[in-house]
Amino acid sequence: MAKRKPEEPPKGAPAWQATFADLMNLLLCFFVMLFSMSSIDAQKFELMAASFNQTFSIFSAGATAIGDGVLISNGVSQLNELDEYINSTGRDDEGETIPEDLESMAETMEQAKLEESEELAEKVEEALKEKNLDKEIDITFTAQYVQLTLNGAVLFDSGSVELKEESLPILNQVGIILQKYSAGKIEIEGHTDNVPMSGAKYSNNDELSTGRALSVFYYLKDNTTLDPASIKHSGMGEYVPIADNSTEEGRAKNRRVEIRIYNSLSTY
Repeated sequence: MAKRKPEEPPKGAPAWQATFADLMNLLLCFFVMLFSMSSIDAQKFELMAASFNQTFSIFSAGATAIGDGVLISNGVSQLNELDEYINSTGRDDEGETIPEDLESMAETMEQAKLEESEELAEKVEEALKEKNLDKEIDITFTAQYVQLTLNGAVLFDSGSVELKEESLPILNQVGIILQKYSAGKIEIEGHTDNVPMSGAKYSNNDELSTGRALSVFYYLKDNTTLDPASIKHSGMGEYVPIADNSTEEGRAKNRRVEIRIYNSLSTY
């Protein structure tokens, strides 16, 4: 009996391989679409790129990225040098210690934030001096924000959350400054001294401080073009004093409203 001729395997790639390739293409398109829909802060990206470039030089040449590039230029045969590189960064095999290079990058970022806040504080202070308000508003800054501190007695009568008529020109100028210099989030905090409330509309200092922060928020919302969604308001009561509550002078300093302008590099 004649033997059956063996069937030749079908030409071309196996069916599963074509399906797998289609799946990979779909995933690639999906992530490209996600990336295209995302937004990138160019200033933050450039700063991060500069920091990495100083540390690893990964943006200028792969040959100096890891172990002088041998892992990249010579292929997977050089993977045995990975442990040596990891140990050279100051981490153990568990990765518990932060590499000195990353610490340096973090310090660079922090310094950049501080410099931006300092520059912003100088602009705000100059604007207040032009309106003769530098004595009415104290300015301080951190790496995250510039803070304007307004004395509570200037804004409100004792135990009240209604803005005094004479405080409105000050808040108008503050609103102009916020519109001009705020790049992101704004935070309004109300603070009081530790004297218990008695015979007033509000039963305690928590409610009073919250009401005062809210009054400033409403005024800015109604009299500026600021986006209300970018303004956070809260009452801190008596819990964050900046002076001694045992003296009248100290209590007067503690009764205040703080307005923080977060800089564009902040991680708010």
